[in-house]
Amino acid sequence: MSRPKIICHMHTLLNGKIDGIANPTTVGMRSQKLYFDLILGEDRFYTGHRGWLSGSGTSRAILGDAAERELAEPAEPVPAGDFIAEPDAPMYYFAVDRSGQLAWDRRSFTYFDAEPHIVELIPASVSDAFKAHLRSVGVSYILAGEEHLDMAEAVRKIGEIFDVDELILGGGGTLNWSMVRDGLCDEISLVLMPTADGENHTNSLFEANEKYSAPVPIEFALKNVEPLEDGSVWLRYDVQGPIDTA
Repeated sequence: MSRPKIICHMHTLLNGKIDGIANPTTVGMRSQKLYFDLILGEDRFYTGHRGWLSGSGTSRAILGDAAERELAEPAEPVPAGDFIAEPDAPMYYFAVDRSGQLAWDRRSFTYFDAEPHIVELIPASVSDAFKAHLRSVGVSYILAGEEHLDMAEAVRKIGEIFDVDELILGGGGTLNWSMVRDGLCDEISLVLMPTADGENHTNSLFEANEKYSAPVPIEFALKNVEPLEDGSVWLRYDVQGPIDTA
């Protein structure tokens, strides 16, 4: 099976930032609910997916201080291959974890009125202690790549294991950019909130990181512009790819 169609669905402030002091305001939260409803609401626009994919920074924000801990070596060898604790969950949260550091203390979490089951995306080289810990708390995991996480393989396996033709990509900025840069993102869906905060140390929609992806001009083709009820604007673009230099 080829990989699913991948849609980067995000919400940003008017100054292009995806986090900061404006997000938890009444205006920011109202707009975030509109963003949520497009992928997870009762009358959602995107209906072909069973969850969304986010980077380690987003997962650490969910976990708080519980993100990293000392893990004991397992008494018995961990079975080889993927571990899917809930094959029929209504919704999934796919957590990118390149080095096996997100020591979840729960198998799901609550986001508005969704409670997705957590699935870790890890390389096969991650320790048995980490894999055993995930199994003990009921967190699923998919192995992709040997020493380093192979995102192309990870999204292909998500489509195959969960039989989906569509996958939502939900940040952060480094993951968004590396997926776009590597040709693993097909569409941008952006809810632009009617607020800004002027902060200059927060994260943007796309951010290059020398470990994963370099800066390069990427072209997008506008598909649709739609005003939303609270003054937000919903923008949709097809990803065209790198722009040829003159």
